[in-house]
Amino acid sequence: MTSGITKRWILNILSVIFIIVIFIVFCLSYTISTYYTRSVEQSISIRCNELEKIFTDVTTDTTTDFLSTAQKYIEDFPHKELMELQSLNSVGRTILTSTGFFPDEKEKMPDLEQALAAKEGYAITESELSTGENIMAGTKVIRSQEGTVLGAIRYVVSMEDIHTSNILYTLIFSLMGGTVLIAVYISGRFLLRSIVGPIKEMSQTARIIAEGDFETPDLTKKYDDEIGDLSDSINYMAHELKQTEQLKNDFISRVSHELRTPLTAIKGWSETMLLTGDDIDRQTFQKGMNVILKESGRLTSIVEELLDFSRIQSGRMKLITEKTDLVAELDEAVYMMKERSIKEQKHLMFDTPIEPFPPVLGDKNRLRQVFLNILDNALKYTSEGGNVIVQILNQDNLIVVHISDTGCGIAPEDLPKVKDKFYKANQNVGGSGIGLAVADEIVQMHGGTLEITSGIGVGTTVTIKIPVYNEAEIVEMEEINKGEING
Repeated sequence: MTSGITKRWILNILSVIFIIVIFIVFCLSYTISTYYTRSVEQSISIRCNELEKIFTDVTTDTTTDFLSTAQKYIEDFPHKELMELQSLNSVGRTILTSTGFFPDEKEKMPDLEQALAAKEGYAITESELSTGENIMAGTKVIRSQEGTVLGAIRYVVSMEDIHTSNILYTLIFSLMGGTVLIAVYISGRFLLRSIVGPIKEMSQTARIIAEGDFETPDLTKKYDDEIGDLSDSINYMAHELKQTEQLKNDFISRVSHELRTPLTAIKGWSETMLLTGDDIDRQTFQKGMNVILKESGRLTSIVEELLDFSRIQSGRMKLITEKTDLVAELDEAVYMMKERSIKEQKHLMFDTPIEPFPPVLGDKNRLRQVFLNILDNALKYTSEGGNVIVQILNQDNLIVVHISDTGCGIAPEDLPKVKDKFYKANQNVGGSGIGLAVADEIVQMHGGTLEITSGIGVGTTVTIKIPVYNEAEIVEMEEINKGEING
């Protein structure tokens, strides 16, 4: 991983920075070179223009006045250390220099040739001497009033120092660019190490978690940034997976126990009745059959609950909806639980409303299943002599059902989790721990909500809200769905 990320960084980032640095070095070097070259060229151009005033009195076609003026100009020139001055006669031969050294007669003077042809009468060019020295030369042709060439003044500047300075500046800029590249590389390696190291540790931790070990993972948060947040997320994920795994194991243990208890009772009474044969008395036979029927029903209920949970998890649960009288379904559920409440010496109270309630669009069997599940929990957690009170109200286009008990209640830390799958707040009471999760999902599929309020020692209230049937909205929704399907 390290080499892969580093390689991509070098190819994508460092290479781009390298190109940018090279480009900047080139631009700076070119700018400096151009600046010095143009400075020399401008200086020569200014000198050439000055000659118009200096040789303004030379009007005759003879070269005497020109030579005397040129000699005086060269002798009085104040910048001899910066450039060499040469006086040329009418045929282009050097007759006087400021240094006292005369150039090779075979030396070409392209600036003179261009000056003779130029409208302005002067030209500036860069060339190379026979010795290999680079120079910039500017020549100004002096003419009489009749246009006769009297001679020329030539300025020669050596470009060697400028070229040396350009090379020196280029080296300095290159050194600066190299320093920048090295600094970027070092800082980049440090940054990569600070990223890759934790990522490698996270990768190893993820493999450990994938293998089912939720105890070992404990990433250290080294940085308070996105990497640190990711470490916290992985630690949180491991913690949640650990809890989920524990809940799942508890769930399997509870379901196994819930299945074993009725099976044991059924098996025991079946063996008793089989061994006793015809000698069994009617009362014992009746008692055994009642136990077998009761426990069989209990088994069926557990299996149905598991199947419903499986359907919900896989998205295969379907509702058979129609206009439903929610009051009738709630009344039926209370009636089915009434006998149990009497046997357990608990008070199940429900006053069927006299006025008619608007229908809801729902699945009768599933809604009754929700009510039975909530009532079963209410009775299960309510002690003898306790009350389970059921109310149904019509509020703001919602049918609201309150099922309250005076049981042990739910601890505040358990309350947010009681609708989660596998979660069971009270381990001392039987049950699979998925009934509320199934009930909550069914209510949501009806477009409603299931809310729970509780407190230790004050009991629990479950509030179910289902929207009333609105035919106009249903038709509109069907039209929209139909249009989407056709589209």
